Amino acid sequence: MPRYKIIVEYLGTNLAGFQRQKDVLSVQELIEVAIAKFSNESPVIFASGRTDAGVHALGQVVHFDLIKEHQPYTVMRAINHFLKPYQISVLHSEVVDTEFHARFSAKARHYLYRISNRAGEVAIDRDRVWWVKHELDLEAMRQASKYLIGQCDFTSFRAVACQAKSPIKTLNEIKISRSGEEVHFTLSAPSFLHHMVRNIVGSLVLVGTGAWKPEGVKQALDAKDRKCAGPTAPAHGLYFVKVDY
Repeated sequence: MPRYKIIVEYLGTNLAGFQRQKDVLSVQELIEVAIAKFSNESPVIFASGRTDAGVHALGQVVHFDLIKEHQPYTVMRAINHFLKPYQISVLHSEVVDTEFHARFSAKARHYLYRISNRAGEVAIDRDRVWWVKHELDLEAMRQASKYLIGQCDFTSFRAVACQAKSPIKTLNEIKISRSGEEVHFTLSAPSFLHHMVRNIVGSLVLVGTGAWKPEGVKQALDAKDRKCAGPTAPAHGLYFVKVDY
């Protein structure tokens, strides 16, 4: 029974997130239906991470098993054929060892958060960036971000409904850069808590606008209380970029 690994890109704007849910469209359901249509099998797919409604992916990794063997290129083309009505695309397909698991074999996950930092409202990319009109102080945000690097208790930066057993995570890197009118946050870690990236970005933006001093992020971290951190940044600015194995 061959195991296939695919890399998937999708725009999350009109989807209810990755995980299959009742009565709403999800990435998981659409990919599973596409696989079933070309293979006449009904596999369950497994992803490296579950994105929320409105969150996008540039390199989501998925694996699934089929009884019949197909050429990887055929698998990619066939799935994409049935995904044409949706903004989901398989970028790569390969056969992997049955020991490989999209989620549990992952060593690091990488996210990008995009902010449009200009006076004028966003039109074309409205569902793909967070518009922040106040000019952001990148150096202040970089200084604040240093408090979050390494192993920390991220209770203040996870969703209240987060189901993870422990709030302890190791954040490997936060990079903050400007590209034209956009400010980009790239975050890397072995794994993240629910809403962790968006809550970190929301807090750093408070520093960037001058509402908080950089030390405010440390105070929020030390408080171990979600109410002490900044707002949750909108889902539509977040991108799941890639996974390291």
